[in-house]
Amino acid sequence: MDRLDGFRVRRFVRNIAIAPPLAITALLAVAGLAASPAAEVLHPLPGLRATGNGAVMSTAVPGAPLCPMFPASNIWNTNVSKLPVDSHSAAWLRSMDSAHTYLHPDFGPDQGGYPYGIPYTIVTSRHPLVKITFQYASESDKGPYPFGQDTPIEGGKNASGDRHAIMVNKTTCTLYELWDARYSRHPTAGSGAIWHLRSNALRPAGWTSADAAGLPILPGLLNFQQVAYSARTGKPITHAIRFTAQTTRTAYIWPARHEAGASNNLGLPPMGARFRLKPGFDIKRFCRNAPYCKDAKAVLIEMRDYGLILADNGSNWYFQGAAYPQWPDALVSLLKGIPASAFQAVDDSCLMVSRNSGEAKAKRGCRIG
Repeated sequence: MDRLDGFRVRRFVRNIAIAPPLAITALLAVAGLAASPAAEVLHPLPGLRATGNGAVMSTAVPGAPLCPMFPASNIWNTNVSKLPVDSHSAAWLRSMDSAHTYLHPDFGPDQGGYPYGIPYTIVTSRHPLVKITFQYASESDKGPYPFGQDTPIEGGKNASGDRHAIMVNKTTCTLYELWDARYSRHPTAGSGAIWHLRSNALRPAGWTSADAAGLPILPGLLNFQQVAYSARTGKPITHAIRFTAQTTRTAYIWPARHEAGASNNLGLPPMGARFRLKPGFDIKRFCRNAPYCKDAKAVLIEMRDYGLILADNGSNWYFQGAAYPQWPDALVSLLKGIPASAFQAVDDSCLMVSRNSGEAKAKRGCRIG
């Protein structure tokens, strides 16, 4: 199965995520080898770095508060609420059946007793590194990777589907991501990518990553810890969210680096396309006094100001979140009520400083919110 077909099929299969047993996790934490994603909920920091006067500098990695989720100037962390609407917006929305579709949270509780979403783990430089054999070796970073039996895999150790594995070394602030990760005596993966979280550097043009767009996955994941903190304090979540579309164009636009499209039809969205909740959407009246209403509104504000980035093929308007901390079902249900018709594509090309960098910079006639 080629790369395009693999991404098409696997995105329609959604699985639960299984964390390491808490007892094992505790031993790992004491040993300083790793921190379970489940332990992040106990971390006192919300995942937002602040200056002395309380102003937000950048999104930080939950569980690794000294590591930025890329620089504050990165396109993932850029407010796009004042950018112009893209001329292809209406066509792209039609291609994703937006008039009849609601957004779908690709995370949450599961009847099997385990949450689903994309898990990640925090490690230190003491975690063993392994060499991985890649299916797409020519577009993968060789590593080695801090991947082991203790690494949670999307969907669980025996899952089919995407099998993403994400690791952050909090000592070096290095992000490691794998697609179709399989741990054994000789670990394998479909593809792999390594990022330095203090850098705006993008992957080489044309290269994939652990997703079809050649982008990092972690900065686009919603995290319940951040959402709950925003709802409690009123401080906004300051990063974009990754999402999927069923049919994409055979092209990519900045900051994406890779495509997995079906047609060169200009009416199809390319990888990297940016969407935001329309400014006129009435967030205040969205859910009234329902449980977790403030949390849902925090996500809506994030979608209005920072938007969504098309990062992979899959079901239309599925947006991704971290598996841990676990998501309350009441909040997930509220998020399923967001109409796709309330979104518009924006043209963020004017923010680009360099094609090879994720740095975003406002210019004359190109306003950042």
